[in-house]
Amino acid sequence: MSVLIVLILASLVVGLIFLGAFIWSVRSGQYEDTLTPSLRMLLDDAPSKNILQKTESPVAPLSVSKQTSERTSKIIK
Repeated sequence: MSVLIVLILASLVVGLIFLGAFIWSVRSGQYEDTLTPSLRMLLDDAPSKNILQKTESPVAPLSVSKQTSERTSKIIK
C-alpha cells in the first residue's frame, strides 16, 4: 500500500513540473506567433551556389536555327 502512495506522489510531482514548464513557456511568449511557422514551409529557400553549379548543363535552346539543323544533318550523314 505504501508503494501506491509513493507512485501517486511521484506522479503529482512530475505533473506539477510539466505544469510549471507550460506556464513558463506561455509567459515567455513561446505561443505568441502561431501563423509564421506554418507559412515558412511554403516559401522557397534561396538556392545555394553548389546547387546552381550542379544543375547548369550545356543544353541547346529549344529554337534551333536552320543553319544549325543543316550542319547537324550533314554530320549525321
